[in-house]
Amino acid sequence: MVDEMAAKNENAPIIIIKRKKVIKASGHHGGAWKIAYADFVTAMMAFFLLMWLLSATTESQRTGLADYFSPTIPIYKISGGGVGAFGGENAFAQEIIAQTDAEATDSEKADGETGTTPSNTVNGDSELKFTDIENMFRGDSGESTVADILLKHVNTRITDEGLIIEVFDLPSSPLFIVNTEKPNDKMLLLLDMIADVIGIVSNDVAILGHTDEVMLDGGDKFILSSERAHFSRQRLVIAGVSPSRIARVTGYADRSPSQPDAGVIRNRRIEIILLRSVSKGQ
Repeated sequence: MVDEMAAKNENAPIIIIKRKKVIKASGHHGGAWKIAYADFVTAMMAFFLLMWLLSATTESQRTGLADYFSPTIPIYKISGGGVGAFGGENAFAQEIIAQTDAEATDSEKADGETGTTPSNTVNGDSELKFTDIENMFRGDSGESTVADILLKHVNTRITDEGLIIEVFDLPSSPLFIVNTEKPNDKMLLLLDMIADVIGIVSNDVAILGHTDEVMLDGGDKFILSSERAHFSRQRLVIAGVSPSRIARVTGYADRSPSQPDAGVIRNRRIEIILLRSVSKGQ
């Protein structure tokens, strides 16, 4: 009996059980690398955008962008407390401008942006000073509505010759009495403003008178434009501009129009030019 059972066990098939070891994933590792990569891509985009801006803009435009984020001309937020059209001070009063560097001495300000030494470069300090002065004529000073209305008569541009400040007639708003060199009150206020602004530099000044092509009842356009230019010179000097800074005063009649169309009121204007002072320093 025992032998029979043993024989059966020896003849029974051998069953082999294989057990597979399943290795489970260790779980989520986090997405920190994605954040780091996104930061890297953003930084590269900002870098290439900066490189493009530097190559696609002029010095004046870059200065304007920088001034937008870090204003260097605080006069827009300063208001007077007195009476009169400009609340005691006009938008460009020398006393207001001086607050930006009130503690500096004349020698310390000589080479600064509001110093008294003329710049001897075409694209250096001179360009920065001209840009600062341009910003003062934006027509949004916030001083008063009257100041902003007056500044609609003013246009500025920087050329190889220097900074040109144009003061021109508008429809229904002339600055001189018709056919005479006598100014109205608006012109007097504008000349006083300009005298205050150009007082922050000491570049030489040229004053040019222009008329349009409208006939003047037998008058001489060269004489009229010259008389208006000379009056503007006298008013600037009275307002504080040194006579030694006046380099030339010229009347061009209608020979150098600002607008091509004949009879355009915009051509009746006075141009006050802050000249580049290359010749003085070299």
